[in-house]
Amino acid sequence: MLPKIRIRTLVWHPYVTPIDLAGATPAQREAMKVTPSSTKVSPYVRTLAHDPESYVTRTVLFNAIMYAQGGLPRCDRELGALGASVVNGCAYCAMIHGQRLAQLTHSDDALSALWYGRYDLLSARDAAIWHFARALSATPPAAGPDHVAALRQAGLSDAEIVDLIHAVAIFGWANRLMHTLGHSEPPPAPRRPGHPARV
Repeated sequence: MLPKIRIRTLVWHPYVTPIDLAGATPAQREAMKVTPSSTKVSPYVRTLAHDPESYVTRTVLFNAIMYAQGGLPRCDRELGALGASVVNGCAYCAMIHGQRLAQLTHSDDALSALWYGRYDLLSARDAAIWHFARALSATPPAAGPDHVAALRQAGLSDAEIVDLIHAVAIFGWANRLMHTLGHSEPPPAPRRPGHPARV
């Protein structure tokens, strides 16, 4: 059995000052209602909402791909998003979708296997999805008939393969958008009693 891994939390910092909710225009406020969170609007959302029309278009498309009812199971979409994010070098997205994969599957086993490169410990389905997502995300794309055949052999229907392609493809865009608009880093370490803060 592989050691369990713990996904390190990262904080995303935008290069563009996010919208101040108190000063948001009616169009920006309306656009930000699309976010699944009703209690807190993240800096990422408030950064994208500078252009409310494109933000709404992006969010409707993203939600349709990642949260649609039916088709490819949500955990498989998250695994595809994770594979794309790793290839594209988006540590923040990899963190988020790795955490969601573990939450949806109620297991860290797949993440541990991926971290240690023990793809032989993945299920046939997870392995096929992982390798396809990485191959499709490569530059130039390297996914081919053998990858599709492996997906079919693992039980994915043609419609589910299309869902997976959409999930991987939108992260090819989303990862690059996050790189362009900001950067991520670990949160500051909590201060211990009696120790001065680091400057």
